[in-house]
Parts: sequence; C-alpha cells; structure tokens
Amino acid sequence: MTTIRLTAAQALVRYLSAQMTEEGAPFLAGVWAIFGHGNVAGLGEALYAARDTLPTWRGHNEQSMAHAAIAYAKQLRRRRAMAVTSSIGPGATNMVTAAALAHVNRLPVLFLPGDVFAGRGPDPVLQQIEDFADGTVSVNDCFRPVSRYFDRITRPEQLLTALPRAMRVMTDPADCGPVTLALCQDVQAEAHDWPEHFFAPQVWRIRRPQPDPAEIEAAAAVLETAKRPVIVAGGGVHYAEAHMALDTFATAHGIPVVETQAGKSALPWDHPLNLGPVGVTGGEPANTVCETADVILGVGTRFQDFTTGSRALFKAPGRRLISLNVNAYDAVKHGALPVCGDARDGLAALGRALGEFRAAPPDPALKSDWFARVDPLTDPPPEGNALPTDQQVIGAVQRAAGPETVVMCAAGTMPGELHKLWKAGRPGSYHMEYGYSCMGYEIAGAMGIKMAEPDRDVVCVLGDGSYMMMNSELATAVMMGIRITVVIADNRGFGCINRLQMATGGAEFNNLLDHAVHESPANIDFAAHAAAMGAAAVHVGSIAELEEALARAKAADGPFVVVTDTDPYPSTPHGGHWWDVAVPEVSPRAAVNEARAAYEAHLKERP
Repeated sequence: MTTIRLTAAQALVRYLSAQMTEEGAPFLAGVWAIFGHGNVAGLGEALYAARDTLPTWRGHNEQSMAHAAIAYAKQLRRRRAMAVTSSIGPGATNMVTAAALAHVNRLPVLFLPGDVFAGRGPDPVLQQIEDFADGTVSVNDCFRPVSRYFDRITRPEQLLTALPRAMRVMTDPADCGPVTLALCQDVQAEAHDWPEHFFAPQVWRIRRPQPDPAEIEAAAAVLETAKRPVIVAGGGVHYAEAHMALDTFATAHGIPVVETQAGKSALPWDHPLNLGPVGVTGGEPANTVCETADVILGVGTRFQDFTTGSRALFKAPGRRLISLNVNAYDAVKHGALPVCGDARDGLAALGRALGEFRAAPPDPALKSDWFARVDPLTDPPPEGNALPTDQQVIGAVQRAAGPETVVMCAAGTMPGELHKLWKAGRPGSYHMEYGYSCMGYEIAGAMGIKMAEPDRDVVCVLGDGSYMMMNSELATAVMMGIRITVVIADNRGFGCINRLQMATGGAEFNNLLDHAVHESPANIDFAAHAAAMGAAAVHVGSIAELEEALARAKAADGPFVVVTDTDPYPSTPHGGHWWDVAVPEVSPRAAVNEARAAYEAHLKERP
C-alpha cells in the first residue's frame, strides 16, 4: 500500500477537496474561517496550502459565517455545502445556534471547531471549559444534540472513518443535517502515514429512496375515498426537485396545493391549484380548504405547529393524514399514514396508483376574493405623514422584483407578511428560514444565497431588531464584492413579539424601544451604520423613495442598504390561524384573564 505522510489537518483538507458532486463540482464549495489558537496552526496552515482548490473566506462572526454556509446549501437544494471552522471556546459555541438552525431545517454544513489538547499536556488551555466530573468533556459537546453526526478527533487515523461518515450524512436525503468534527488542536498538527487511495476523487450521488409499494397502495386507497383532499407542500419538494412532479400530480387529480414557509414557491403563485400559504401565517384560501379537508397529503413537510395551526387546523371529523417524506421520523408524525421515500418519485408512484381519480376543483373565488382583499394592502399609501406599513414595504419590493429575484427573510414581522403577501413566480424565488426562525440569519443568509446563485438578484427584507442582532457580515459582503439588496424596516424594536404580547393580554413591555428601560432615547442611524461598513446606504422617507432606491440598487457593485421607518402595529388583518402560546391561568390584569378565556376556547377546537 502506497502511503503519504501528512498532518491530520492536511489530510482532512485533501480529503474534503476530493469529494465531488454528480455534476463534477466540489461538494464543499469552501471553508468559512475565523482563526484562533485552536485552529490557526494546524488547520489554518493546511487551508493555506489548498487555497486554490478549497477557498477560505474570513467572516466577522462564527454564527453568521455558518448562516451563510447554511443558506448556500438551502438555495442549492442540498446539492452542495460549505464548512465552517473556529477556535475553541467562544468561537465554537458561537456556532451552536447555527448548528441548531441547520438541524431543524435538515441542511448540510460541516462544523470544524478546534478542541482541547488530546494529550492534555497544557490543561487547562486558554478558553477550555473544565467539567469537574468528566475529563473527556469540552464545550464542543454542546454540538452533540444539534448535530446529525458528531465526532471528536483524538488521533489522526480516526479521520479514516470519521470523514466518510461525515460525507454520508451530508449527502443522505433522510439523515441530512449538520456534522461536527471537533478537532483536538494537538492532533491537527500530528502526522500520520495515510493510504493514497483515501484521497482519490469520490462522487457522492444524492440518492432517491423509493417508497414501499405497500405504503403507496395504502395511501392511494385512502386518497381514492377523498371528497375534499388537499396537498401540503413543504421544503422537501424543493430539496427533491419535485416541482414538476407536484404540478403533474396535482393537475392530473385536481387536488389543491397549499404551501408552508419552506415550501412556498413549489408552484407559481398564479397556478390555479396553488391556494397559497397555510397555517398560522397562512391565507384564507389555504386555511379554508384545510379546515374542511377529509384527506391531507403532506409532501416533504415536518408538520410543524405553524403549518398545522398548533394541530387545530385540520378539524374535519374523521380526517386522514398521509405523509410522503424521505425521513421516517417525519413520515409518521401526528398519526399520519406514512409513505417513506423521495418526494418526486413518490408523487409519480402515487399518481400511477390513483389512476383516473380526480377530485372536485377548488372554488376559484377563494383566490380571487383573497387577492381582492390583500392586494390593496401592498399598494403605495396616499401622500401624507403616516408611517408606511410592512405590507406597503413588501409591495414596493414586489414591484421592483424581476423573474430572477430571490426574496429572503428569517424572523420577526416580515416572515408572516411575506408568507401571506409575496407572489413567488418560480422555485427558489422565496427563501425563508422559519424552521428555527433565527434572528440574525438574514444578511449572512442573503450573502450565502448570492454565492450559490450569482446571477440572481437577492433582496433581504428584515427589521431593525434582526439588523441589530447580527449585521457584521455586511462588512464581509463589501469585502467580497457580493451584491445584495438589504431592506431594513425600522419599527423601533421587536414589533412582531410586541403584537403577540398584546394579543395574549400582556401590556406593552420591553419589546419596542419606547417601552424599554433607558436613560437616553434610542436614535440609531442604520443607514450611517451600514455606510460605515462600506455599503451603499440610504434612508428613505416614503414608499415612492423606497421604490426609487430599489431601482438604484440594481446598479450597485456591492451591498446596497435601504432603510425605511415603518409602523410597528398594523399587520395583514386577513387570513392567519390560532397559534398555541400559553396564557397565564391567573393574573390581576383583566386583559390577561380575557386572553386566557379565549385561549381555553381555542384548546377545545383541537380534534
């Protein structure tokens, strides 16, 4: 056997550089890195030597670097991924939130945090957490519950088994998610004689698990009895590239389709069978058919509480739930009849089993009435001094968008408004991280989307709260010349949670800046802040000025930031569904007691 002598870090980098997609591209597009004493000497030196084949990018925060990597993988439907490395201690724990985000969303990312010395010679090393009862524990154990695969590399040769396992997880449609390889810093620098064949190029094919014929038969038998079936399209439709299969299946059998946050854009918004957003942030067309549906076919959805209206949306007596999902864990949720397999091929097999079955088409008035009510909300406001609403901001962004525009968001007010109001014309034109709904994902995520699809315009819409939470990668976008448009709706605080606080009977407290404890009123110039990081930035005073700025953004060489003041209180009054947020049973405040009574009434609506 021919061997080559390399350090563990050099071997890791060489192996990762040789892992390819079916299309001939490297599976890992590059590595995001912030160096420290836990990774600079070992892994940093190895990455420097491979910088022409495995690019390394420097960010400003470990969490947001990982957000960029995750968004990249999501936009490319899990066909490619990125790695993220940090030193030990705070650099590593900064990434744990991002790992949870990737885990919830079933997205591949490779975390390479530095770890303590395997040899324990300098224990406790700088930034080392000491467990008083377990000498094998480090802060990287925080990654265990939020990783699909976790390994601590305490000997170089352990990479011979750990790396193939890592690649298997990231390319497995059922188990896909974050992988953590905690790299002991002394081991990174240790040499080993590696078999040369370990570094041979390897192609990873994204398999399509076929559904069990018996499960297809059982699901078809239930669907054939349906009088009012509905399809719930989730993110798995995108990951499986099942858009045409969904269109073909729904059209052939006349079954209306509703879309989760992750599933939105599975069908064009104007497709006659697409009844739009479903659930807590859904519209009336989708929620109306779901309330009366006797058979619900979920395709690639986790049936999260926002989709199911906290399990109170699907309320028809005797209703049946079918779940077509590549992951058996998700396929059996809520007592569903499982069809475990690939979404694209599963829909094709189910279509063949259904034969000539065709349901009664949905009433076209459901959609026409909906748009007649909500379209005016996005129109420009009449001239005056009133603050614009978030709906009007969305309208301006929609009018400026082209067929190649991707609108993205993650947390706060905008996800609900975009889910209801945004008209997505093609797959991948709507990118929402709402599995973990992580504030701070937005700017870094927009950067990752643009790196994934450079030819598409990427518009990031976020609130001032999310901007304040994590904005440092705006400077990275400037440094790298990544052209994204960032629209900041400044409602002076956390407007979304303030409305929830009021809806549950709470007093306005500690959410909007005006209701927080402070000695000096907050007066943040977001445009000046963005400009100080090198972005082109402007503060606009009206929707008309916003539209003018969005037109100018298309000619920018790098990130273009538009800031507009908005009213924190209005939200789309149509659509929506109850969401289970527990209200105190006892309170001295009448508003809370009234909210509790309403809450208990909603609990009784669950089937």
